Amino acid sequence: MSVALVLFRRDLRLADNPALSAACASHARVLPVYVHAPEEEGDFPPGAASRWWLHHSLAALAGALRERQAGLHLARGPTLETLLALVAQSGATAVYWNRLYEPAAIARDTRLKSALQEQGIEVHSHPAALWCEPWRIATGQGGPYRVFSPYWRTLRAQLASEAPLPEPSLGEWREMNGALPLSSLGLLPDRPWDGGLAAAWRPGEAGAHELLDIFADDALADYAQVRDLPARHGTSRLSPHLHFGEISPRQIHHRLAARNERAGGRLDLEPYLRELGWREFAHHLLYHFPATPTTNFNPRMGDGLWEAPDAHSLARWQQGRTGIPLVDAGMRELWHTGWMHNRVRMIVASFLTKNLRQHWRHGAAWFWDTLVDADLANNTMGWQWVAGCGADAAPYFRVFNPVTQALRFDPQGRYLARWLPELAAAPAPLRHEPWKDPALLRRSGYPAPMVDLARSRQRALQAYRQVGG
Repeated sequence: MSVALVLFRRDLRLADNPALSAACASHARVLPVYVHAPEEEGDFPPGAASRWWLHHSLAALAGALRERQAGLHLARGPTLETLLALVAQSGATAVYWNRLYEPAAIARDTRLKSALQEQGIEVHSHPAALWCEPWRIATGQGGPYRVFSPYWRTLRAQLASEAPLPEPSLGEWREMNGALPLSSLGLLPDRPWDGGLAAAWRPGEAGAHELLDIFADDALADYAQVRDLPARHGTSRLSPHLHFGEISPRQIHHRLAARNERAGGRLDLEPYLRELGWREFAHHLLYHFPATPTTNFNPRMGDGLWEAPDAHSLARWQQGRTGIPLVDAGMRELWHTGWMHNRVRMIVASFLTKNLRQHWRHGAAWFWDTLVDADLANNTMGWQWVAGCGADAAPYFRVFNPVTQALRFDPQGRYLARWLPELAAAPAPLRHEPWKDPALLRRSGYPAPMVDLARSRQRALQAYRQVGG
């Protein structure tokens, strides 16, 4: 009987899973495997919020497999030794997986493939995470893109709302010896700080499709108008599901295109598809410029733009105690839910890197640990873009004003009231600028601003002028 192992990583779904479908089509018995090996992630093992999500996503996948009279074999790394032991136990002749694109993952998978093939084991890798793999799009000169708009034009011309792969028939399954219980992987926190995450999210393939349906029903029609309003559920919130591969861009595109067809073509899908395009662009950049998680993409922008690390300032920013309401609301939303609205992400990042003059790497590290959608490609691109040293960062000296941004995108202060309860009873104008009423600060305990926005902006602009000329 032909047997294959399917190695799950960040592709925790059954439908539109190319590796799983290919294995099921070619083998009578398919054995799903997950190997926990965070040490193989290089300098970027999953953060605390990502580990929380991973635990529940694995539980959801294992449950879905049990419903189909199958199972998920959980193991602890190293991955190569684990796979070789499972091959010996099961008699498998092939290993299938879906590709990852981070530098450490590429290096690890290259070693895995070579070592397995040396043992006479077939290895089949497939694309599952992106519309288009990073090396398949190039400029007219054959190099990588550095600016989003021309990249998106090239990618958009290749997109078709092709039907995703159906869930395959899993065939015969046999439990193997040595499987670990999920709890032994140690993914959940030692102390219960995760209540807000549990209330906000349903990890897993079913949760991803439920959220896509909600987005299509409630927000897609006016996405372009409401996506920047943090008090509204105007975005899809699918980023953590995409990161863990519980849903694919192809599935999203196909479902939304079908919805638009039923609506007679009245829905404008382009603004949302373009946002998915930014995710693809981030992976394009990381693949072609693998040093960017720690090194400025634009070498002209030296680290001298930022001041020495200030532990006190960083702590106040992390805790949402800066005295700038929109910044604090975003940081508290992040801590409570593991997620932050994209518009607010840009504002809190600008405040840290430009008003506080702290290096973008400090912010990226905090996001890496606290975001449920922490993704190396997106996190790196976003922080470098806001800091002015990344790709497409024009104008690189842009400094977001948190007050004017709040007045524009949260004029009634509803988002502020939700995450800053000490200011919720104040009238909207004072929610935006509570320092205008010292008595309000005394009564509420809300802090005064830790920096003057205008003066700190001028200092940042002066530093950027010295670099940019």
